[in-house]
Amino acid sequence: MERLDLTGFIRRAEGLGLISVMVSRHGQEIARHNWDDDCRRNIYSASKSFTSAAVGIAQREGLVSLDERLVDAFYRDLPEKVCDNLSRATVRDLLTMQLGQRTPWLMGGERPYICGDDWVRMALSRPFEDEPGTRFVYSNVGPYLAGILVQRRAGCDLVSYLTPRLFGPMGIRRPTWEIDAQGYTFGAGGLFLNLPELHKLGLLYLNDGAWNGKQLVPREWVWESTAKQADNGSYGYGYLFWRGERNSFRADGKYCQWSIVLRDRDAVISTMAECRDGERLNRAVFDEIYPQL
Repeated sequence: MERLDLTGFIRRAEGLGLISVMVSRHGQEIARHNWDDDCRRNIYSASKSFTSAAVGIAQREGLVSLDERLVDAFYRDLPEKVCDNLSRATVRDLLTMQLGQRTPWLMGGERPYICGDDWVRMALSRPFEDEPGTRFVYSNVGPYLAGILVQRRAGCDLVSYLTPRLFGPMGIRRPTWEIDAQGYTFGAGGLFLNLPELHKLGLLYLNDGAWNGKQLVPREWVWESTAKQADNGSYGYGYLFWRGERNSFRADGKYCQWSIVLRDRDAVISTMAECRDGERLNRAVFDEIYPQL
């Protein structure tokens, strides 16, 4: 397959803190450039998209339902007084950033300083000012609780759950993933992968959840979770996936840990970076790489 020319992209990306970029089309790698060693790094909130996959698999196995109310799923962790908005919240609201809490919590700079170990109870005790499903507020609470629910129902941490179901079949050796104060996997962030491993998630979703002929993630879940489920003032948000231009969707982590899926080009573009100007990098991707696909 003909290689893609990254010269223009590399020039546009100068000074943006790129670590690596990888492009595949029709399932084949057509371009790659590394500015540093290809070691595992924190992919930050791109971890959420792996948690989304875990929820989809768990739903297939009958462990969770998106329509289940949080007051039922977390009945042992509820505050003394349950408000009406909390009583209405469902598992689906955990995945769309429309939980009903106006203030984000469990963000990266907060977690080392949280006083208290029971983050589940603390999260559910925070105010639910809005009706669930009505306001987009980007927060780590929803994906964290979604990951907790899968772990409790499966009886193991997320890495152990996903290893035989996702990581192993895709050739990703057991990774490191941040844990909370009680030892649960922190499903909202803190997964460590290298670029080819992150890129594999994009390839998996481009192929409707199938890998080497095996359906790892339900096809229906792939399409539902990457469609617009919430209005975020831009292209929309799915179930822990961001929507983007050219009808793309992506796993998206802080400082531009991206795996961008372009169904119209049968392509995936992935980056690892320490980039503080995501808009500039995004323009370089869609101005320099996309037109060549």
